[in-house]
Amino acid sequence: MILIIDFGSQTCHLISRRIKDLGVATEIVLPHKVLSVLKEKKPKGIILSGGPASVYAPNALLVDEKIFELAVPVLGICYGLQIMGQMLGGKVTPGRKKEYGPTICTLKSNNSLFKGLPSKMKVWMSHFDTVTLPPQGAAIIGSTPEVPVTAIADEKKKFYGVQFHPEVQHTENGSIILKNFIFRICGETSTKKNIDITQLVKNIKETIKDSRAVCALSGGIDSTVAAVLTYQAIGSSLTCFYVDTGLMRLGETEEVIENFKKNFKFDFRVINAEEIFLSKLKGITDPEEKRKIIGETFIRVFESEAKKLAAEFLIQGTIYPDVIESKGTLHAEKIKTHHNVGGLPDKHGFTIVEPLRMLYKDEVRQIAKTLKIPQNIIHRHVFPGPGLAVRIIGEVNKEKLEILRKADSIVIEEIKKAGIYDDIWMAFAVLTGIKTTGVAGDERKYGETIAIRCIESKDTMTADWVRLPYDLLARISERVVNEVFEVVRVVYDITTKPPSTMEWE
Repeated sequence: MILIIDFGSQTCHLISRRIKDLGVATEIVLPHKVLSVLKEKKPKGIILSGGPASVYAPNALLVDEKIFELAVPVLGICYGLQIMGQMLGGKVTPGRKKEYGPTICTLKSNNSLFKGLPSKMKVWMSHFDTVTLPPQGAAIIGSTPEVPVTAIADEKKKFYGVQFHPEVQHTENGSIILKNFIFRICGETSTKKNIDITQLVKNIKETIKDSRAVCALSGGIDSTVAAVLTYQAIGSSLTCFYVDTGLMRLGETEEVIENFKKNFKFDFRVINAEEIFLSKLKGITDPEEKRKIIGETFIRVFESEAKKLAAEFLIQGTIYPDVIESKGTLHAEKIKTHHNVGGLPDKHGFTIVEPLRMLYKDEVRQIAKTLKIPQNIIHRHVFPGPGLAVRIIGEVNKEKLEILRKADSIVIEEIKKAGIYDDIWMAFAVLTGIKTTGVAGDERKYGETIAIRCIESKDTMTADWVRLPYDLLARISERVVNEVFEVVRVVYDITTKPPSTMEWE
């Protein structure tokens, strides 16, 4: 077993997931509970996660130094490296330059952690503080142009640290680094197991028993898989509701209705709630307030319908990235409130069931394939629960929604024509709220700016922007400014996650 100490990292659970993918058990523990867990367990290795704090700050979040006296291998990741630097006699200071996203790291392979790796490798960073002096006995085994101490190794004590994140998809050979630590250094053995769908269904059945449940069905893969698993568990006691909030993409409601009435046996119903949502959002410009309003309105709409069915349980397709970005663990920072997590009101009339809560998007897609869910749902681009409300900067109204729908549909249509829709995680338009000067028919035109965002990812924890061909970008831009009268300018978002998020709000 590998013990992972959680210092509030957005990717702490992802570390666990990567190790479990290798067939090794893990346990995540908070820093103040480490010693009590160590008394019960005998981990073969310890991993210190990243986190949002500074190790040199007053009341810094650290860990009992006894973990370094156990003769157990330790790997520090990001903040975890800084903890090792601070507590083992090194030095940590604010960096000269923040590093977010990709950078090239120069590696030394004469150590157990980087065995078999190239001398230069693209890694994914998300930090400001840095180790400027490694602990005594630790050699520097990795560096970037901005951070001389990017990785350290004390082969005698089996202490290792990296400033980058090997657990994220966008770090090259990150899986090899984790394998080296788990198998080569810690001496673990693999007993790999697939996700047990039968157990997921059993868990749902044991929770709901003979009661009735309603499912919040968006048309996306997460809620669809949650609905199918629940239907297998409780059959006709499930009713699925699709809420047309008025914040959907062009033609989306019609497409969802056709998909679900044709492909699924469960009771499927549509709630038309556009006027309710738009009235609640009137005058609201703050992104967090939007998300919370949408979350509460969702639950109130479901409460009203559930009462008619005497349903006690609400099924949601919540996945782990929703949880962690909404401050789902004690020491994590809130990035944004997901309407189905942090946006839920404290008081509501349901017991909420989230069968996918600890899974990632790629894992949900694996389950969907096993369940033989239609391909057009499996490969449907990720769409946020708050819909177009978080792709309109500022107040949301019907006029802005109409502009955005037209622009967004052009982006998707051209991406599909180019034959690359299934290769892209998300492709969409954003109404930026920025008006700029243009010229049309030799006259001045003061109009809207549309941003295009196309990104590739695997688990939503990190993302890179897609290098679309220039001729495709040109076609999208020409169509948007010609077919959407209000728009005079189109820009392309070339920001990674981090430092940005998937959505603009």
